[in-house]
Amino acid sequence: MSAKSTIKKLLGGKAVLAYHYLSSQIAALYFGFPSKNLITIGIVGTKGKTSTANLIWSCLDTAGFKTGMISTANIRIDQQDFLNKHHMTMPRPFIIQGYLKKMLKKSCSFAIVEATSEGIKQWRHKGIDFDFLIFTNLSPEHLPSHSNSFEKYKEAKGKVFNGLMDYPEKHLAGIDIKKTIIANIDDENSEYFFNFKSEHKFSFGIKNTADYQATNLQSDDNGTTFFVRGKSYRLNLIGEFNVYNALPAIVIGDLLKVPYEQIRNGLASLKILPGRMEPIDLGQNFSVLVDYAHEPKSMELALRAGRSLVKSGGNLIVLLGAEGGGRDKTKRPKMGELAGKLADVVVVSNVDPYDDPPAEIIKDIAVACVRAGKIINQNIFVIEDRREGIKKCLAVAREGDVVLITGKGAEQSMIIKGNKIPWDDRNVVKEELNNPLLKASR
Repeated sequence: MSAKSTIKKLLGGKAVLAYHYLSSQIAALYFGFPSKNLITIGIVGTKGKTSTANLIWSCLDTAGFKTGMISTANIRIDQQDFLNKHHMTMPRPFIIQGYLKKMLKKSCSFAIVEATSEGIKQWRHKGIDFDFLIFTNLSPEHLPSHSNSFEKYKEAKGKVFNGLMDYPEKHLAGIDIKKTIIANIDDENSEYFFNFKSEHKFSFGIKNTADYQATNLQSDDNGTTFFVRGKSYRLNLIGEFNVYNALPAIVIGDLLKVPYEQIRNGLASLKILPGRMEPIDLGQNFSVLVDYAHEPKSMELALRAGRSLVKSGGNLIVLLGAEGGGRDKTKRPKMGELAGKLADVVVVSNVDPYDDPPAEIIKDIAVACVRAGKIINQNIFVIEDRREGIKKCLAVAREGDVVLITGKGAEQSMIIKGNKIPWDDRNVVKEELNNPLLKASR
């Protein structure tokens, strides 16, 4: 039994939180508080954090700043880029602080860190001296961890913002750094985050007037062109929603006086994000995209983006599921309904059931799909084994179709009955596309 489990059993939940708090402080002390010597950018929100982090990294890197990053999908230490194998966006304090220390040793000036509600609840942000905090958006997710209350979920994220002014200003890389909040004004919760104390506050958005507002969006199969403050930018990423993820990079670049050309080139140079609408192309006559979408809003955005790529007469085929392990059950029917309405063919399969019965999770989604008009074994298929589910999607795909594999993105494992199984949707898709039996059936 772990130390945390023993404390929880003997002393209760409050003692566990105290254990987490102490662990974070000890970790920061052990590694010498590395974030004090890094310009640290925190990203908070429900969706888009990883894309935002990578786009900021690309702009700073293009501008010549050595930059590190800890995100859901990948971790970067200057030019070293590797997948996040911790199965959590915000790893344990000793891991986070260890990465920050490695960034310092590699002479990084900047560190980008995704901050999650669960990580914040467990005080993993303590000991990280943030300078910029970005709010992307907020929608119900992980509510069981927050007493099934959206307000408590929001308040958990607010704890990071509340501590922004606890640390002194920095002068690093020849820059005077002001404590700054950057928030998506199109999200109805932005005012809550803007109310926290900071030295500077900047808004970004598309729909509402903002300090940095994207206008004249024009999309094609490969990306989106848009304007901000009269200057043109190009994103070579699928999905118009990525404009929201790019805007904080423009704000930070502008605040750091990075030349426009370098910001523009930084955004345009990023063409693939691990497990974020990532195309898998082995020469097949249909498109395959792997995406992390795992809650209703991101699922809808992914489905609509996938639909926009379907060729005339083609179908949108989606594989989806939901996590167990105490994750929010209310999202299951919502995602099922969206898939039932927006996709032509639906395959419901495992994601990460943890110790929960997989069949129960799958049923919650499938029933909602059927209510939305799908017919079992005709245009909705229930296949618990995820590899078999992916195989089914690829087997029914025809020329001009789009296959959208959602739920895991670039995650490197799947947890079933408490066992962590090595897994990568992208590799499984490639293996099955190369499967002689699949090729023979086409």
